[in-house]
Amino acid sequence: MIREDDFEKRRVEKGIADLTDEQLYDKFWELCTQVVDPLIELGRKNTTPSVERAVLLRMGVSSLDTQKIVEGAMDRGLMGHGTGHIVYRISKDKGISIREASQALAQGEYWDDAVAIFGKEEK
Repeated sequence: MIREDDFEKRRVEKGIADLTDEQLYDKFWELCTQVVDPLIELGRKNTTPSVERAVLLRMGVSSLDTQKIVEGAMDRGLMGHGTGHIVYRISKDKGISIREASQALAQGEYWDDAVAIFGKEEK
């Protein structure tokens, strides 16, 4: 089956025929945001402690530490940011390994830093 080439027609209909490269670039990222934002919101609203523990386990976090990290995130209203993301950001911000960051969070350290990084979500 041969598809009719309608590129020129579609680019005129979509209003992109007269855009500069910079405008096309901006339009591309605007459309990407429209696609991704609902997915991010869905993840924030629909994560669960078991999903977050599973993510941490796959990052190599000790099973003993996962529950403490998830509880710490829940207590501070940070679940929507993802516990794996929290561990990762603490690791990068402090210049320590994922393992060290997860152990420290499980022991109650760096939570003020996590709140400062992510802010507190409405419950």
